[in-house]
Amino acid sequence: MVILVRLGHCKGRTGCRMQLTVLVFAVWIFIFFYACVDGYPNGKVRQACTSMIPCHGGSPQLLPEHTITANGTEFKPGDSIEVHLSGPDFEGFFIQARDAEHLDSPAVGSFKLVDRRLSQLLTCGRTKNSAVSHTSKAKKKYVKVYWIAPGDAPKRVQFLATIVKNYRTYWVKIPGPIVSQRLAPFPTTTVHATSEAISTSCPVSSLSKPFNASGCGIIKFCIRNPSRCDPESASCFFLSFKHEKSSVFIEMSGPSEGYLAFAFSYDQWMGGDDAYLCINEDHHVHVSTAYLKGRSPPVLDSENALEDVSWRLADGILQCSFRRSIHLPAHKGRFNLNASYYIFLADGETSQGGRMYKHSRQPLVTNGMYNVAGLPQDIGGSRSPRLIKAHGALMFVAWITTVSIGVIVARFFKPLWSHSFLFGKEMWFQVHRMLMLTTVMLTSISFVLPFIYRGGWSQQAGFHPYLGSTVMALTIFQALMAGFRPSRHAPRRQLFNWFHWSTGTIARILAVVTMFLGMDLPALDLPDPWDTYTMIGFVAWHVGIDVLLEIHSYCLIRKAEVIEDDRVQILQSLTTAEAEGRLFKQIVLSIYVCGNVVFLIAFLTAINQI
Repeated sequence: MVILVRLGHCKGRTGCRMQLTVLVFAVWIFIFFYACVDGYPNGKVRQACTSMIPCHGGSPQLLPEHTITANGTEFKPGDSIEVHLSGPDFEGFFIQARDAEHLDSPAVGSFKLVDRRLSQLLTCGRTKNSAVSHTSKAKKKYVKVYWIAPGDAPKRVQFLATIVKNYRTYWVKIPGPIVSQRLAPFPTTTVHATSEAISTSCPVSSLSKPFNASGCGIIKFCIRNPSRCDPESASCFFLSFKHEKSSVFIEMSGPSEGYLAFAFSYDQWMGGDDAYLCINEDHHVHVSTAYLKGRSPPVLDSENALEDVSWRLADGILQCSFRRSIHLPAHKGRFNLNASYYIFLADGETSQGGRMYKHSRQPLVTNGMYNVAGLPQDIGGSRSPRLIKAHGALMFVAWITTVSIGVIVARFFKPLWSHSFLFGKEMWFQVHRMLMLTTVMLTSISFVLPFIYRGGWSQQAGFHPYLGSTVMALTIFQALMAGFRPSRHAPRRQLFNWFHWSTGTIARILAVVTMFLGMDLPALDLPDPWDTYTMIGFVAWHVGIDVLLEIHSYCLIRKAEVIEDDRVQILQSLTTAEAEGRLFKQIVLSIYVCGNVVFLIAFLTAINQI
């Protein structure tokens, strides 16, 4: 429908208003009818894997006009059977093979295509290529495919087809021929399918409006990130469970155009978990149950066990809701909901075909085990394990605060505090040593935490663990070298000073690089790009203070009275010159410490909030 309204040439204000009203009314009518036409012209109908019902509304036709035939009646595992679908012009189709004695069971075997322009393969449940559908709504009269018999095929298999003549005219589960394994006894009763027994309910509907956080902690159990998340008005992650008699009504929302998923788990690790996924597949959301096995992709179930499924995808926010019985048969892999579990909430991207990619960041995980069918609670979660949070926090304290201040004190405050003593030693040395020993202690503790969490070396963290191990080795080496430093007038003191400075400088540079890499790892994913800019700000802050103190020291040396050939007098003059800048250096040190504390608080706050 195309409407041309030339508002620029309307006659008078009344005429313009009339034309504008017509335009708005026409656009509204177009949107209304467009929203109602929720078909699948591209044939990606995984939502219909179980029911084989097209989500078109209305009722299916009862007397089929199309036929399904096969070129054989018997098969053995691995055989290929030619399947034909023919009849008057039709736009869409969906073909499966099922256990002839249990037609509600999952699809059996896989298909092979003959003409990829007309047909495409779909994966229903755990069986790859277990269904065939159309590729477009172009008219067709005939489709030919091959069915490959699996090794675990039932005794008898029947082919079923759903045919869509047009949007309002369709047939569901048209019965096709039955093929039997060789030597299998013929059934005593006739096995067939009939369209009369098909429910006309659409398995998935759309939410008319976003749901909200009202009732959290009062009538429903909620997990929110951030803690005040309301999915009706904010782009945030939300998961709620409302106990209703023998079932639980579940709502899930988050900023994702790929998929949202949550899982019940007996621990805080992926593996052996009961998962529920909302997957955006070409702007249609497929809601499914799944089983998580280790770190492998989720294994989707062929039977959903979910009711009252609805979804909404708008403005980059994916929302879905459904109902699940509290008790389900154990063989379906579903957990009973009257027990306590850790709860995961994850999001990620999907390909155009609905293929799920691994989540790019750590899932939100509850800090404890909860019973969602018990007392309503309003809780949050963390995207970073506590040990990893502690690892990051300790490293920031060590390499932003203690080591930086210790280096500044040793480098620029030695002449200032050389005549002040603390516990029998020069004060600058005692402050420097205390800060450096604190750095060694914090780094050592922090270094061990990821190994405790992972139970070994991580293969998922890139260069971060390698650089971290190098920093740890340099830190220990620096401490050992300081413990065996020569006396002040020993011949090797100058060599020690050079090694001590170079080792410390390399360790500090590598530590900053390691923190840069660690901030964006999934286990400790600080807000991006805030984390990068803040770390760059800290580096610029430290370098700026260092350069300022270097310039100040250079100016003091230029002012000093230099007497040639008298080294003692030179040293005395330098010491006097350094003392002249005592107040300036103390002010700069105070400002530097305050600035470092500000950066440290910013990073620690960010770690606490993830």
